[in-house]
Amino acid sequence: MNALRVGLAGLGTVGGGVIAMLRDNADIIAARAGRAITVTAISARDRTRDRGFSTEGLAWHEDPMALASDPEVDVVVEVMGGSEGPARALVASSLAAGRPVVTANKALLAVHGAELAALSEKHGTSLAFEAAVAGGIPVIKALREGLAGNRISRVAGILNGTCNYILTVMREQGRDFADVLADAQRLGYAEADPAFDVNGIDAAHKLAILAALAFGRPVAFDAVHVEGIRAISAMDIAFARDFGFRIKLLGIARHDANGIAARVHPCLVPETAPIARVDGVFNAVVAEGDFVGRVMLEGRGAGAGPTASAVVADLIDIARDRFTPVWGAGSAALSQVPSVAMEQHVGAYYLRLMVTDRPGVIADVTAALRDAGVSLSSMLQRGRSAGEAVPVVLVTHETSEAAIRAALSRIATLDTVTEPPALIRIEPG
Repeated sequence: MNALRVGLAGLGTVGGGVIAMLRDNADIIAARAGRAITVTAISARDRTRDRGFSTEGLAWHEDPMALASDPEVDVVVEVMGGSEGPARALVASSLAAGRPVVTANKALLAVHGAELAALSEKHGTSLAFEAAVAGGIPVIKALREGLAGNRISRVAGILNGTCNYILTVMREQGRDFADVLADAQRLGYAEADPAFDVNGIDAAHKLAILAALAFGRPVAFDAVHVEGIRAISAMDIAFARDFGFRIKLLGIARHDANGIAARVHPCLVPETAPIARVDGVFNAVVAEGDFVGRVMLEGRGAGAGPTASAVVADLIDIARDRFTPVWGAGSAALSQVPSVAMEQHVGAYYLRLMVTDRPGVIADVTAALRDAGVSLSSMLQRGRSAGEAVPVVLVTHETSEAAIRAALSRIATLDTVTEPPALIRIEPG
């Protein structure tokens, strides 16, 4: 059988990893694909850059769009990134030409996934994206294929290695966010502009994709509630430990009688929960199905090797002519279940207040909580310093997001509260 010829757009970390894997593991890949898989054409910004591997014998296109029509290309791999511009144009044009596409581009899929799925369906060709979520962890295949017979009620996970690394180091070394972020940038774990990671947007892109797959609904990035980790302090991490919790940035999507709720934000999870033990740059995804129960997958969520592993897995599927609809079912079979607003969330909360240490402060705070219908599970005050600000930590019983927000709005107006209250939601893991 003829080799599957690959046109590769993007020769950065991931593109280089794809070329290395296809060359180094050519024998086992050919055995598992039923034919050889070879890169025949490439496109990248800088032809002169030394990338540590030879591009001799490969057709080089200055314009990545040329890959969509190159007669020596059977499948296009897009690893340029970005939800707009050349990446979007290349993927759309390739699908419209009936040419299969493999992409690692979570932003593109989260924002334009419905449009691209329609193109894939109309032209009867594959759009594969195992590498778009959680790097080398095969979570897309797990949800779309391995768990296809289950009704999934919840999917959640640590979806951003940069944030997980920062929170891990903050906990282990007692350091503040800004200090650890600077170190992560020096080590290459965080981008020079880390906003997409630390503001939670990267994790939200991935969660939107997982929710679409898990619940058989068109991707809905705009419905994801997003908070990042910039406001997490070393003090909060220390208090979390005192209560038996660790702080993780989680993406959580749940399907219940009200609809689908999708949210990304810092969470307190019990130290005994398996996901609490996932540290450093590692990712983890938990899915809960009606027949399978709870499944957890853990591994490296980024990097040349793990991401290339996912890209090549998709190429092997294409070589074998294995085709699955983008969101696991055809567009006509997708659900139109509504999204649930964050104000309807119900759960327990951690609140940290900095208050002036004088009589009556706690009574004022608890009155605001009582009037909003919020009951307390526990309280901790650390330190005494007459007239100075001291931390008070409150843990609530289950209550609604709307109620806790109403209470915090009133608490923030108290003249004894010296800075905006810190709020972190508590999750079982």
